Amino acid sequence: MAASDDGPQSLTDKAARAARDTARRAPGIPLDRQLSDEASEASALKVSAAEDEAPTPHVLECDHIVHRYAKPSGGHQLVINDVSICVPTPDFVSVVGPSGCGKSTLLRLVLGSETPWHGSVCADGRTVDHPDRSRGIVFQRYSLFPHLTVLENVIFGLELDGTWLLQRWLTWPWYRRTHQRPYLEMGMEYLNTVGLAEHAGKYPQQLSGGMQQRVAIAQAMIMKPRILLMDEPFGALDPGTREALQLTIVQAYEQHGLCIFFVTHDLEEAIFVGNRLLVLSPFWSEDDGSPGNGAKLVMDVRCPKSATVDRKAAPEFQELLAHVRHQGFDPAQRQRICDFDLSAAP
Repeated sequence: MAASDDGPQSLTDKAARAARDTARRAPGIPLDRQLSDEASEASALKVSAAEDEAPTPHVLECDHIVHRYAKPSGGHQLVINDVSICVPTPDFVSVVGPSGCGKSTLLRLVLGSETPWHGSVCADGRTVDHPDRSRGIVFQRYSLFPHLTVLENVIFGLELDGTWLLQRWLTWPWYRRTHQRPYLEMGMEYLNTVGLAEHAGKYPQQLSGGMQQRVAIAQAMIMKPRILLMDEPFGALDPGTREALQLTIVQAYEQHGLCIFFVTHDLEEAIFVGNRLLVLSPFWSEDDGSPGNGAKLVMDVRCPKSATVDRKAAPEFQELLAHVRHQGFDPAQRQRICDFDLSAAP
């Protein structure tokens, strides 16, 4: 008589499998439909797992950007020559370089008001080819409406984005209750961030230049852009006001977690406000020693951090200041590509 394989453990396994099969087959539902549902569920789990494993897109990625402009006399002038920048997570990035090296051009490429001749710019994994609200900007000149109060200027973008003018007129009580009041509360929050809450009811002409720039910063921040671009924002201000605004924007960055792309011609300011310093320069050479053409990213380094302006006098700060000035601003100092300090690049 053949030996039986149905030992105690085998019988237990069979019973468990049978119980699972019975539980799986709900009364009144065909087996093929149940199997199809199980397959769909398994497929959904696989997709979910794949999404969980997918890398998070970088906040900003400039990939081998080359940009040029046409010359009136014919031909082209190369402005930016093969520049790559990666900002994986929100950071405070300062950009400096000699006059005419392409700092503002780079900012316009990130904004989307211009597109690179070669290479690509991506924000959160999407190609940048036009301006949108995910990238706010603060210019050197204040973009304020003289007929609106400080608070009305700050919330103007929210109102423009959320409703249209005729809708506000026709549904004023409803609009005031559901839209304007929350906007006003949010506007006061951002005015408090830039230290202007007590001036909410004033008009721009009643404010100093530094205060107007604070309003412009709050106006840009309230739209909650993924990247806040700043193009020489404090260039027209006196030294004392400028230093106060430097502290304001650093505090705003820390409070709201923005990614800030800060272009300035002031090297000391760039090192003080930024966590990461990018130096564009036309003063470089190929690895074989031949002169370079256009501006390259010759330095990408981390900045020493401190909560007060006293840091500007620290030896570490002054050493970095002198080093950057020598490597990026001195026409006689032309680094070879292989010698570029890109230690802060991911």
